[in-house]
Amino acid sequence: MKYTQLGRTGLKVSRLVLGTMNFGPQTDEADSHAIMDAALDAGINFFDTANVYGWGENKGRTEEIIGNWFAKSAAHRDKVVLATKVYGNMAADGDAWPNHDKLSALNIRRAVDASLKRLQTDHIDVYQFHHVDRRTPFEEIWQAIDVLVQQGKILYVGSSNFPGYKIAQANEIAARRGGTIGLVSEQCLYNLAERRAEMEVIPAAQEYGLGVIPWSPLHGGLLGGVIKKEVEGGRRASGRAADSLANTTIRAQIQAYEDLLDKHGVEPGEAALAWLLTRPGVTGPIVGPRTAEQLESAIRAAELELSDELLAGLDEIFPGPGPSPEAFAW
Repeated sequence: MKYTQLGRTGLKVSRLVLGTMNFGPQTDEADSHAIMDAALDAGINFFDTANVYGWGENKGRTEEIIGNWFAKSAAHRDKVVLATKVYGNMAADGDAWPNHDKLSALNIRRAVDASLKRLQTDHIDVYQFHHVDRRTPFEEIWQAIDVLVQQGKILYVGSSNFPGYKIAQANEIAARRGGTIGLVSEQCLYNLAERRAEMEVIPAAQEYGLGVIPWSPLHGGLLGGVIKKEVEGGRRASGRAADSLANTTIRAQIQAYEDLLDKHGVEPGEAALAWLLTRPGVTGPIVGPRTAEQLESAIRAAELELSDELLAGLDEIFPGPGPSPEAFAW
């Protein structure tokens, strides 16, 4: 496994990030632990979760599964760079009170302590804002974060789903406060089929020294060989992939993508991950395996070298917006 620095920090993380959103809702605890064992054995040291994962009445369940895995061995926690998130409402459905979500100092304090308890650890390596809070000023947010850093409960701070201007605003206010490291990473929707992040988010992240962590690298399965699976095994697409394939233009685009990769003898899902690893500013994509086999495929992708001819072909099928600001200025 290859490693890189997380943004401008000295923190070394793997080029693949283990996403845990399926732990609990789709993958039971025993299989989740087996996947984490296999990820660690393969050298993946960057694990990502969120306090709301588990969803619905099971919010927090994913953190609990990870916490139980940490409890099995001190070596697990020692080797893992742990990232979780705050923003979503953690109250029981129908029982939400005004300060049970978002990024007020009160909720940040409450949420980090609850996550630490579920995760069975004394600190979180990268604490991430899951979404923009338009009503809480960054002065308040950074004051709350500074206290948590001083207490040793968190080490670094990242964002998720932030537009470029909010990345800039957050880090400019952090710089004015002095002594606050500011955002060091940004999780954003980014893949071959969805490249709008190249317009503003990724340039802002690079300018301010944030590592970019793409989520949904296969775009809900659309880039994972969905047409081939449909033809060969009768397995029909579902969710976002099915909605996209209903559009004849998108279906033709995905067919061209799968044909190109078949010509080069490369699996679609592995190519989509490998492409992200070639992109400027990208620390590593989040892979969210439901099974050990899916994890093995992601690990192969980390070692895959894409030829210049193949990269050019992918750009032709999925053209990006172009450099910013030229892409929208003229």
